[in-house]
Amino acid sequence: MTERRTEALPVRYAGLDDILKRVPVSVVWEITLACDLACQHCGSRAGRRRRDELTTSEALDLVEQIAELGARDVGLIGGEAYLRKDWLKIVAAIRAAGMRCDLQTGGRNLSEDRIARAAAAGLCGVGISIDGIGTTHDGIRGVPGSFELALAALQRVRAHGLSSAVNTTINARTLPQLRELMDIIIDAGASNWQLAIMTAMGNAADHPELLLQPWQMLEVMPLLAELAVEGRKRGLFLQPASNVGYYGPYESTIRNVVDDEIYFHGCNAGDTVMGIEADGTIKSCPGLPSPYAGGNIRQTRLRDIWENADPLAFVRRRTIDDLWGFCRTCYYAETCMAGCTWTAHSLMGRAGNNPMCYHRANEMARSGLRERLVKVKDAGGQSFDHGEFEIVVETAMPRVSDSTSVHG
Repeated sequence: MTERRTEALPVRYAGLDDILKRVPVSVVWEITLACDLACQHCGSRAGRRRRDELTTSEALDLVEQIAELGARDVGLIGGEAYLRKDWLKIVAAIRAAGMRCDLQTGGRNLSEDRIARAAAAGLCGVGISIDGIGTTHDGIRGVPGSFELALAALQRVRAHGLSSAVNTTINARTLPQLRELMDIIIDAGASNWQLAIMTAMGNAADHPELLLQPWQMLEVMPLLAELAVEGRKRGLFLQPASNVGYYGPYESTIRNVVDDEIYFHGCNAGDTVMGIEADGTIKSCPGLPSPYAGGNIRQTRLRDIWENADPLAFVRRRTIDDLWGFCRTCYYAETCMAGCTWTAHSLMGRAGNNPMCYHRANEMARSGLRERLVKVKDAGGQSFDHGEFEIVVETAMPRVSDSTSVHG
């Protein structure tokens, strides 16, 4: 394994010093649960605003506390962040505190006026969520016509000089469309494309038919490697989320932000990443459920929560003995630590065993086996909740692992 080089990375990326000092470089802040879409995979089950969302004064004070911890990038999410009336005040405060501010949005009502005012407030970039093409996107997002509205928003963002990105969840419906979707978003002006595996949290837990099966990682990873190479040639930078992987010949190709080989080095929740809910609850990752919350800024200062709350420090406390199932015996166990905690916990009801893994699927295929997820428990219907799945091992056609990487 080679160490990650950091000197060539943009300032918003976490470096080794940040990891050692536990600086929350990237903060993802859900400023409201109000939403104008009805997404089948929404982890927070957004729609109506929370009754106890932070007031404007509380939010602006929180901005100062975030800056004091050394954060460099604050991403505003929802729900739909622009539906909060004071969202531009929050944007301006983040920028005045010296931090980058980006917006992640479905883009349904991201009008010309909203983008212009956001740019004037200091917004740096916008990520538009696009999940499939045409009716595929519309069906997943729950609003007819939302695909065309998202593309139009992407084009407006680019016209106003903001950095433009697309976020896509890889699921059973979007996977066959990724190649064509890349062509579409490049034509629309996207410069970055973040892809994440759909995770069985919130609304997604109610739609198991959308979830990928573990063996499909054998298709996902080589496809993303090909798209990453082609995308770089065409000016599109592919960014895999932390739940995409792991290991094998395609890992460094899809994660390569510098010239070195790069491999997944474990979940960074609570180390360089922080999540904030609309009511001021602080979590080690924006997607994780309530057991990973460390406190609320209405009762405790942010620094105290970040530095002292045990639920936020689980990444540093855990050992290989906390792993179970296949992950406990894996060759990469001490480095990977079962990959994305969000994915593992949402599927299995606890961390430490993550079936959504290329290396694992490949090892199973070598023995003529594959794993299938079967839902055995429904979610309760609350924000950030999850059901539970069991793993069924079944016969599959044997497969020999690839031995060569994809080069650009």
